[in-house]
Amino acid sequence: MPGMGTQMVVFLGEILPEVLLAGGAIGVVFAALFTPRRLQPWMAALAAVVLAGAGFFAGLGIADPPGLTFFDTLAADGLGRWATLLLVIVTLLVVALSVEWFRSDARHGEYYAVLLFGTLGPVLLAGAADLMELVVAMMLSSVTASTLAAFHRRSRSASEAGIKYFLLGALATGTMVYGVALLFGLGGTTTFADLGPALVNADPLALVVGFGLVMIGLTFKLGALPVHPWVPDVAEGAPAPVAAFLMVVGKIGALVFLARFALLFPDTALGWRPLVALLAAATMTIGNLAALWQDDVRRLLGWSSVSQVGYGLLAVVAVGRSTLAIPSLLMFLAAYALGTVAVFGVVVELRGLTDRESYRGLAGPHPWLLGALLVGFLSFVGIPPLAGFAAKLLLMGAVIDAGYAWLAVLTVVNSAVSLVYYFRVLAPAYLGATSAPRPLLGHLAGAAVAISTAGVVLIGIFAQPLLQAWGAVLLFSG
Repeated sequence: MPGMGTQMVVFLGEILPEVLLAGGAIGVVFAALFTPRRLQPWMAALAAVVLAGAGFFAGLGIADPPGLTFFDTLAADGLGRWATLLLVIVTLLVVALSVEWFRSDARHGEYYAVLLFGTLGPVLLAGAADLMELVVAMMLSSVTASTLAAFHRRSRSASEAGIKYFLLGALATGTMVYGVALLFGLGGTTTFADLGPALVNADPLALVVGFGLVMIGLTFKLGALPVHPWVPDVAEGAPAPVAAFLMVVGKIGALVFLARFALLFPDTALGWRPLVALLAAATMTIGNLAALWQDDVRRLLGWSSVSQVGYGLLAVVAVGRSTLAIPSLLMFLAAYALGTVAVFGVVVELRGLTDRESYRGLAGPHPWLLGALLVGFLSFVGIPPLAGFAAKLLLMGAVIDAGYAWLAVLTVVNSAVSLVYYFRVLAPAYLGATSAPRPLLGHLAGAAVAISTAGVVLIGIFAQPLLQAWGAVLLFSG
């Protein structure tokens, strides 16, 4: 009995971040239900406490040896825990962006419950070591995302963003479920621990079809080709703090899961690396080319997000072949997440200002805000010493190690192209005649912008010690 009690404590410790997020979300629902409207903003503080607890316990498990928990359906490894910690940090920043934005909304308190559930989905996805958990995580993430995108129910653009996300998600997730069923039929199990060995001798054509069908669902969550049209629409139409959230969290969960999932398939039976490499190349190129013509800053950021996913897929191409794959993935996720929150935070702080011409001359009255926008954009391009530079350098090193040097060349070309549309926003802001000051949203949103911008700079400066720490991160793949 004492041994059973110890095992139970260990088991609960391994899933405590997920339990806290689920229980906290339910607690916020009931608290918001019985809290007067004037006290609804306090639900943000309650959500922040839940997130801080989940992040704390995720951090405690980072150094643990990789393994399985929760009946072999959840991977407890360093990569999953780092992803959970990053998801928690992003959500905390989004909470700070949201308080003043949603202050006049009567359902302000409920929003934070949906936000916590929306974080739990990608957390489960990042740790999924079972195909059924993949389905559950995708469903939870997609349902909450469409709800958040349409949260301004009287806004036509928000409603359109929500319905587009929902319809595309239903199609992609339904297709993915067919792939899950096919892989279950081939392997006779859904857990990665047993599925990997069972697929070694499976029919190669069936493996190609199963992998491709599951990839349809993952590319939707990533915002990669061919299921990417929702990204610019959600970036433009959803509430600005929600847009920042949805541009980041699903991508973190899906990229980590894809790295784990791809290693189940032997290279000899399924050429998944060329498929992911072509997907990365097409996604980064189409995203950058589409962004060139955008005059709406939020829509431009949406297409930029599509291109960034293409860069992130380079780490998946290299996983299993290069020791830089996992560190480059974590560096990319950190740089992309904080950079995205920073640039969307500028839009939030400027009360949703989104027309490119409206930014003309704003560097005069709002130098620190435009400075944050500059840092975010330059990090996306990969300019030293910012986090994006370290991420792209590691990503290119990883794909060169994996034998895909042409992807590194294409990354450099696409990064150069992205300079054009970023400077279409920055040049008028800095070189145009100084404009009148714009009304700002509030101190909390400004703090979120400052913290995320500082994170982009500090990660770039301290990239070497982070690389050493992330070089020891292990990935459980079955």
